[in-house]
Amino acid sequence: MNNIILETERLILREINHEDLNDLLQIWGDSEAMRLFPKMLDREEMAAWIDRNLNRYEQYGHGIWAVLLKSEQKFVGDCGLVIQEVDSVEELEVGYHFNKNYWGQGLAAEAARGCMEYAFNRLNRRRIISMIRPENLASRRVAERNGLKIEKEIFWRGYQHYVYATGC
Repeated sequence: MNNIILETERLILREINHEDLNDLLQIWGDSEAMRLFPKMLDREEMAAWIDRNLNRYEQYGHGIWAVLLKSEQKFVGDCGLVIQEVDSVEELEVGYHFNKNYWGQGLAAEAARGCMEYAFNRLNRRRIISMIRPENLASRRVAERNGLKIEKEIFWRGYQHYVYATGC
């Protein structure tokens, strides 16, 4: 498997490519999975999202990566590190989206923890955030399991968000 970024106990994270379009659409095109996002994505928007990630890999050396279940070599979600502007400051965010068929198994927490370790150990970052809407209890639990704490609440991209952060 090419472009492997990191491995965890149960997961492989690798660069996303256009061959992942249909798997990504099972998440980003699903109303339940995307209920707390501004909108679902169609094929064209998903292809543009993939292109943005490919550009992030080139520009920053990281982005959102494909998450595969090791046991099945099956695409189950995406997780990675993205630069976000929050209160006029560039922050490194860990973010994740998983196919709803794999919710409740601790995969998001495991993938996010792997990405955080990558940021600390490979990118020499000291601070990581996660932007989470207050009503997104599942994502809040993932952040809390990984040691992030609410630093503040802000209005960001049209919605209230908690800024979860390390070291606060």
